[in-house]
Amino acid sequence: MSKERDTYKYHVKIGGKIIYRGITKDIERRSAEHKARWPSSHITQVGRRTTRDKALEWEKRGGKR
Repeated sequence: MSKERDTYKYHVKIGGKIIYRGITKDIERRSAEHKARWPSSHITQVGRRTTRDKALEWEKRGGKR
């Protein structure tokens, strides 16, 4: 089990609508990748960095707290 809090949870939004939920260790890289697909989007970090295991649990629940 991973113990290091090195994983970000995030939402990709266009306007106020969430269009994608995900996890990453490099939020700036993911932001650039999403911008390439959805130029008018922005990333909103959800909570603090967490362990990969907890982030995967969050993602499986559909990005719900």
